Amino acid sequence: MKRIGLLLLVLLLAAGSPAAQTRRGVIDFSAANMRLLPDYESPLETQVLMGTVVSLVDSTGYWRQVDAPDPYRAWINDIAFVEMSEDALRGYIAAPKYIVLSDYSKVLSRPRKDAQQVCDLVAGDLLLAQDKPYRRRGFIQVALPSGRPGWVCAKDVTDFGKWARTLRPTGESLAAYARRFVGVPYLWAGNTPKGFDCSGLTRHVYFMHGILLPRNASQQARVGDAIDTSGVLDGDFSALAPGDLLYFGNRETGSVSHVAIYIGDGHIAHSSKILRINSLRRSDPDYYENAHRLLYGRRYIGSRDAAERHILRSPDYFPQESFN
Repeated sequence: MKRIGLLLLVLLLAAGSPAAQTRRGVIDFSAANMRLLPDYESPLETQVLMGTVVSLVDSTGYWRQVDAPDPYRAWINDIAFVEMSEDALRGYIAAPKYIVLSDYSKVLSRPRKDAQQVCDLVAGDLLLAQDKPYRRRGFIQVALPSGRPGWVCAKDVTDFGKWARTLRPTGESLAAYARRFVGVPYLWAGNTPKGFDCSGLTRHVYFMHGILLPRNASQQARVGDAIDTSGVLDGDFSALAPGDLLYFGNRETGSVSHVAIYIGDGHIAHSSKILRINSLRRSDPDYYENAHRLLYGRRYIGSRDAAERHILRSPDYFPQESFN
C-alpha cells in the first residue's frame, strides 16, 4: 500500500467512515451487470463500466439498486459498488486516472505477466493513478476505485485527462472503431467488447470518442441533428456521412427498435445476431434484410448536442470548476 499515495489513502478513509457515507459511489467491476430485479436470474438491463459514478437508490441483501448516468436504473451486486462520502467522491473525480484503451486487459498483483490476476478490464474502464507514475517492466502501478492496488500493462492505458482534452473525433474514426468489433456476438444489454446489443455498440463507440450518448436507441434518437434519409432506400447515400446513426423500426408507429452506424459507401456496422457489416443496397449480396424498416438518421459530430455531451462537461468524470 505504501505506493498508492496520500490522496487515495484519504479517499479510502472517507469512504470507510460510516458517518461520512452518502448515497453515491463508484463502480469497481470491469463491467457491472445491471439487472431488472435483485436476482441473478433476472433479465440483464445494461452494463456500467469501472470508474463510473452512480447513485444508490435502494438495497436488499447483497443487491444495490443504482442510477447510472446514461441514464439507467437497475440492480447490481454489492461488491461492484464502492460507496463514498461526498468529499471522498469529489476527491475521486478530481484524482488522476487512466482510461483503458485496449479492448481487453487485466490488473495483476505484480508487474509480471504470470502474476495473479486482480480483475479483468475492458475498454473505457477507469483506474486511479499516482501523481508520479511508478513503472516497472512495461507495467504501471494503478488502483481500483476501491483502492485495491495492482499493475496494468502500460500500453493498454493512457492518461484520462489528457485523452479527454485531446480527442478530435471524426466520422471516419468512429466508423473505423466500430469495424474493429466485427464478429463479436450479440448480447442483449451488452455494453462492452465482450458483447454488444445494438445501442450498446453505438454508445461504446461514441464513449470511446468522448461523447456520452444515452444508453438506448430510442433515447439516442432524440439527440443530435436530423439528417435526410429519404433517398437511402433508393440507393442515394449522398446525405449520409460516416459516423451517422441510422434508426430502424416500425414505419407505421415510428417506434425505434434498432440502431446502426453508417460507415460509408452504403454500408452499416451494427450488432444484430452478431456484430456485422451490411449494405443498404438491395443489389448487394450483403444487403441488410431489415433495411426497409429505416426510419431516420441522426448526426452527432459537429452537433450542439455532441459538444454539450462531451465527457469533459460531465461532473461525473471531471470537476466542472476546472472548465468554467
